[in-house]
Amino acid sequence: MGRRRKGRAINGVFLLDKPLGESSNMVLQKVRAMYGAAKAGHTGALDPLASGMLPICLGEATKFSQFLLNADKTYEVTATLGIRTTTSDADGEVVSTLPVTSTPEEITQACLSFLGASKQIPSMFSALKHEGKPLYWYARQGIEIERPARDITLFAIDILRIEGVEVDLRVHCSKGTYIRSLVDDIGQVLGCGAYVSRLHRSQVAGYPSDKMLSLDALQAMVNEHRVDKGSEHHAYIDPLLLPMDTPLYALGSTVATAKQIEGVKVGMPFIPEHITPAVVDEGIVDVKAMALSADGHEQVKIYDEHGAIYAVAELKPDGYLQPKRVVVY
Repeated sequence: MGRRRKGRAINGVFLLDKPLGESSNMVLQKVRAMYGAAKAGHTGALDPLASGMLPICLGEATKFSQFLLNADKTYEVTATLGIRTTTSDADGEVVSTLPVTSTPEEITQACLSFLGASKQIPSMFSALKHEGKPLYWYARQGIEIERPARDITLFAIDILRIEGVEVDLRVHCSKGTYIRSLVDDIGQVLGCGAYVSRLHRSQVAGYPSDKMLSLDALQAMVNEHRVDKGSEHHAYIDPLLLPMDTPLYALGSTVATAKQIEGVKVGMPFIPEHITPAVVDEGIVDVKAMALSADGHEQVKIYDEHGAIYAVAELKPDGYLQPKRVVVY
C-alpha cells in the first residue's frame, strides 16, 4: 500500500512572478510549503537566469498542468549585440566579439524577419530532455547531442528599445520556442553575434499578468497572518489561487448528470448530451491541436450540474466520452 503524501487537499493555480537566480523546482517547493499542499507541480520550467510568470498547480490541478506546456507564451528580452557566448546568455563563455555596425532600421528588419512559422534548433543549454536528462547536463560535460529542428511560430515581435548595443524585444511565441536561440540567430543575421542579457516571461496563455505575485510578497502575507507557526495564514493566501480548471482553456466542455458523475469518478464512459466548444482566439493559438490527445482524440472537460470539474475525457469515435484525468474531491 502506497504511503499517503502529507499535506492538505488544496486545489488551484498560483501565478508566481519567479525571481532571478532560483530554479523553478526550488520556488515550487517554497510555494507548496507555504500552502501546505499535498501535491504541487509547475507548467514549464524557467531557468535561474529568467524571471516572470510561472503558473504553479496545487493539488488536483497538477493533473492538468501538462495542458499549459502547449500554450503560447510572451517574453520580454534584452539582446546585447556584438558578443556571442556558448550559452547565448550572460552565463556562458565568450565565443566571439565583433563590432556592431547595423543601423536601427537594419536591426529592426533582422528581428522582424523571424516572424511567422519556422524551424528552430534548441540550444544545448536548454532543459529539453534526452534519455531522461536535460540537454544542459550534457553540455556541461562537453557532450554535444544532435538536436532535430522543431516547428515554432512567432506570432508577434515588438521592438521596444534600441540603445547602443542593447535591443529590448517583446516576443509572443508558440510552445517550444527558445528565446536564447532566437537572439543568437538574430545576432548571426546581423553578423555581429548577440546574447540574452535579460529574460522575463510576462504571459502564459491568457493568464492575467496583474494576478502574479512574487515569492517575497507571498511570504510576507504568510508571516503577517501566521500565529505560532499555525495555519491561520491559509485563509488569506487561498483566495489568491485561480480555479484548477484554468489550464484547460482550450478544451470544450460538457455537463454530466449526477448519475453520470458517479460513473466518471470510477472511469466509466458515457455519451454526452451536448459539448460546448472552447471560446478562445483561434487566430493566435492552435486550439484544435491543443484539444487533441496523443492519439488524436478530442479532449473534453466534464463538469457536474453545479459547475465543479470532475475530469478530462477523450471523445471516442463511437460518441462516448472516456474519462482519463479524474479529479478526486
